[in-house]
Amino acid sequence: MTPFQLPTVQVAAGSAAPVVDSGRRSAPTITREHYERLAHRVKLLSWLSLVWMTIEGAVAVAAGIVAGSIALIGFGLDSAIEGFASVIIIWRFTGHRVFSHSAEERAQKLVAIQFFLLAPYVAFESVKGLIAGDHPDVSWVGIGLSIGSVIFMPMLGTAKQRLADQLGSAATAGEGRQNMLCAYLAGALLVGLLGNAVIGAWWVDPAVGLLIAGVAVKEGAEAWRGEGCCVSSPLDGGGFAHDDCDDDCC
Repeated sequence: MTPFQLPTVQVAAGSAAPVVDSGRRSAPTITREHYERLAHRVKLLSWLSLVWMTIEGAVAVAAGIVAGSIALIGFGLDSAIEGFASVIIIWRFTGHRVFSHSAEERAQKLVAIQFFLLAPYVAFESVKGLIAGDHPDVSWVGIGLSIGSVIFMPMLGTAKQRLADQLGSAATAGEGRQNMLCAYLAGALLVGLLGNAVIGAWWVDPAVGLLIAGVAVKEGAEAWRGEGCCVSSPLDGGGFAHDDCDDDCC
């Protein structure tokens, strides 16, 4: 199939000067077949994320309950929410939805909502822990888990962000930011757990919990607005986008 190039500028009526469209750079030349290959890579990465998040979430929540760590439990809940975001992206790039504008928009909003589900619980429990002065036990399992996430999550997040740029997919970009958020929070969690284990700084744990809540709200707002995906979608003007789905799931 012959590749196509999307227009990069628009010319305003009555003016010879070009006007840049929405401040976004144009999508690169791409064919339908190449778009399908990129979508398949996104699905594979999302499946990989789902497996990791399932294991990470279960271990973190269990270890958090045993140690009485709000930050560790919050980290586990964040993993569960990120896992659901991966399910959304898998849904987005399955069947006819691969080329659907409406599926992309719906997936973008659903991914954003995942951030907002996390914040209230973690914020409440963190404030309660600070007021009550609860001292969480040392959790070496949590420390090991956070180290693994610090190493693994940036690789997943970076790969998804690159694919999101090529696909012009704000939903994929949102999931990639969730992976990067997971890495940052894992780093903060590691500091909190080590602080409690080494010098008995119990207050670091609920403080990290508040950080998790705040960052989740910020990232959710950006994902809802579709920020973080600076390339126009190849579906715009590509000739192969459609919103008619035979499975009635769009």
